[in-house]
Amino acid sequence: MTPFHFTAGTLPLLVSIPHAGTQLTPEVEAGLSDAARGLPDTDWHIPLLYDFVRDLGASVLIGRYSRYVIDLNRPADNQPLYSTATTGLYPETLFDGTPTFAAGKTPDAAVRQRDLETIWQPYHQQIQQELARLKAQHGYALLFDAHSIASVIPRLFDGRLPDINLGTNDGASCSAAVSEALQAVCAQQTAFSWVVNGRFKGGYITRAYGQPEQHVQAVQLELAQCNYMDETPPYAWQQARAAQLQTVLKALIKALLTAGTRAK
Repeated sequence: MTPFHFTAGTLPLLVSIPHAGTQLTPEVEAGLSDAARGLPDTDWHIPLLYDFVRDLGASVLIGRYSRYVIDLNRPADNQPLYSTATTGLYPETLFDGTPTFAAGKTPDAAVRQRDLETIWQPYHQQIQQELARLKAQHGYALLFDAHSIASVIPRLFDGRLPDINLGTNDGASCSAAVSEALQAVCAQQTAFSWVVNGRFKGGYITRAYGQPEQHVQAVQLELAQCNYMDETPPYAWQQARAAQLQTVLKALIKALLTAGTRAK
């Protein structure tokens, strides 16, 4: 079984969804703490929320494995992306600070190296290959990295997270025109709060592949989960809320496509 689902599209756009996976390796499954067994930090339902991008013609890449096995949005050398509280390539704690693994049951270095080679590397190789294909076909490529997170996590941020959190690595991962087009969509609606380069500026995927000078524009979107699902187990999908949010997401994707064409 490949460590990801991939569908090639016809547009110059790749939508990456690295944190929706729930598959576990035997070592991780055997070692998880009681608090981690429900996989609470998963980006629940994100493939369903963005299902419309397939009809538009985007390529879609979805990780199969839980971030508790290996985090696809962290660098392979496990260097921290934020100076504030965060989690690493192999998360030792949940977002709330609770241990990910029971005492003495953390996977060893050999298992982690295997997972880096068989899960992390193939996902990033697929990103690289698809961006290269899109550039060869269209002359440029767009990468949209889709995420979600609970709206209140005191360890990671104060208060309630804005509904829409756009990250462009402080403007380094895409052109100003692309960022401005996305901000214009957010400003034209009043249903959802939003911020650009707030607590979430973009993880490794955005930072590594966003190279506007090389005609690759990358943006991360971190959504507050309360806007499309229940934030407590069993994390149920809420259709009415999701439909309202999808209206804005569709506008953001279309704005990215339009601005990306102009910025190529």
